[in-house]
Amino acid sequence: MTDDRLEPLDTSPSSHAESTTTATQALGPELLIGSNIFRNTNGVVTIQGKEQLVLETRQEQGLLLVTIDLYDAAGTQIAHIRRNTLVINRAAQFTIDIHQATTNMPSDAPWVRLYSRQSGEIAFEARIVADNRIQITSGRLYSHTGALVDITPHYCRIGSGRTLFGDIVENRGRTVILG
Repeated sequence: MTDDRLEPLDTSPSSHAESTTTATQALGPELLIGSNIFRNTNGVVTIQGKEQLVLETRQEQGLLLVTIDLYDAAGTQIAHIRRNTLVINRAAQFTIDIHQATTNMPSDAPWVRLYSRQSGEIAFEARIVADNRIQITSGRLYSHTGALVDITPHYCRIGSGRTLFGDIVENRGRTVILG
């Protein structure tokens, strides 16, 4: 004789759906550098072989955190910013301006600007443009080798030899490599 009892249908989400959701949530930040898109990064940018920039978000605190080493044209370190705090600032060359978001409005997104006291120009600017997306809107800084790194909304130029324009790179959770 066979058992004719029916088992209730399991309507809970499958483990596949859970792993897909978890994998999506675990993706690293997307960095927009000039007109270039670096997807699924670890937030670290290496310039000419040296880790020079780290971008982190603290959404619950409404913050974008920047850690960056700044060099002069000879490749000598002149400043170091650690999570938005000027730790080294030789000859007081830079000032930093930080906007902490207080609402969830896109117009109130967190940003960090670094100014050159000599010229008054922005040396580096980054902002959160969407969940898990950080844009470096401008930058004019030097690498540890003394090469100029020039970032505009249209391109990212490293020294006189390499210009990135409209590239889309899948980083698979790794570091962004420039130059």
